[in-house]
Amino acid sequence: MLRRIDLRGSTADPRVVLPRAALDVDAATDVVRPVVEAVRDRGDAAVRELTARFDGVELVDLRVPVAALRAALAALPSQVRAALEEAASRARRVHEAQRRSDVSVDVAPGAVVTERWVAVGRVGLYVPGGLVAYPSSVVMNVVPAQVAGVGSLAVCSPPQRDNDGLPHPAVLAACALLGVEEVYAVGGAQAVAMLAYGTASCPPVDLITGPGNVYVAAAKRLVKGVVGIDSEAGPTEIAILADETAPAAYVAADLIAQAEHDPNAACLLVSDSVELLDAVDVELERQVATTRHRERVLAALRGQSAHVLVADITQGLDVVDAWAAEHLEVITRDARGDAARVRNAGAVFVGAYSPVSLGDYLAGSNHVLPTGGTARHSSGLSVQTFLRGIHVVDYSRDALAAVGDHITALGGAEDLAAHVEAVQVRLK
Repeated sequence: MLRRIDLRGSTADPRVVLPRAALDVDAATDVVRPVVEAVRDRGDAAVRELTARFDGVELVDLRVPVAALRAALAALPSQVRAALEEAASRARRVHEAQRRSDVSVDVAPGAVVTERWVAVGRVGLYVPGGLVAYPSSVVMNVVPAQVAGVGSLAVCSPPQRDNDGLPHPAVLAACALLGVEEVYAVGGAQAVAMLAYGTASCPPVDLITGPGNVYVAAAKRLVKGVVGIDSEAGPTEIAILADETAPAAYVAADLIAQAEHDPNAACLLVSDSVELLDAVDVELERQVATTRHRERVLAALRGQSAHVLVADITQGLDVVDAWAAEHLEVITRDARGDAARVRNAGAVFVGAYSPVSLGDYLAGSNHVLPTGGTARHSSGLSVQTFLRGIHVVDYSRDALAAVGDHITALGGAEDLAAHVEAVQVRLK
């Protein structure tokens, strides 16, 4: 079912030979640019037109009434509410440990530099709602923002025709559960543009976070600089590094679970065991036949997915580091030791009993993670995403005088005489 790529003895760059979604962020940028520019230039009117075109919903008010949020929470099945409450509790415990304290350093007598950590003032949180509704993404976006101390939160999620043009009821319920009352029935690139530039209905934000499809990721790239973004969280992906000890049924189930998200999902199994790859193929045939979203799964597995055969686990680590997966499972004889050697991944799941599905919901970790290889330079969503470090410089006259000659030397070397004079005028 999955193509097999043999990298034993190969010196090729894995980034070149391994598959990823054909429609990447670069390609999607040209598609969404007119959408972003239309919202920037025409505000709410453009948002309504684009929502009618892409979602088939004629919006009157972009903002969801608070009464609808409360009604969705009241109608939420008790077991789903309990699960969301537990997910939020675990996420809050993990993210509270990430909070940073201000640090002051006495550089010299009378010379103090303090680094203050200050939350951004307003954030836009994107929650997908295309093929699947994601109330769990409400938790993953909102909890770290609240822990960081963000004062103003706006959630955007696509409207649904079968829900009176509102976002999915479970998404609305999750917002209400977490105390978020500013929610917009807007999705896709137009939501990103609305948050970035602001409209009559929605004031602009300082930072946009959250996962989405490739068009959402492309829109985030276009508005980066106007606002901050967390990362380009586009089509989802999984890599599994496994040896002969990995249960084939577990590995196949995890590949299918990731493929269930999106036909553009990328699934990679890297192993030094031909026997495991063969066994996983058998399990895939068996499990895919009965999975609920079979066509979607098949599209992903037959598209940008593969088995990768390596000489040993050390080469396997090189391969998964080069591919830099959003989610990486390590199911090997020494799973903890091998996981500790990983350098590039959005999140690492260790051993046979830490599946990605756990991280999607209840691990306490965040599931908003960098995709498309951007884990080589970007991190997943955390409290730090919502904080800015500000240096506060507090020097006395004597402390300034102690470095006056050095400033004169450096200012002279850079031919910036006014810099030197700005110091000397204080010391004369």
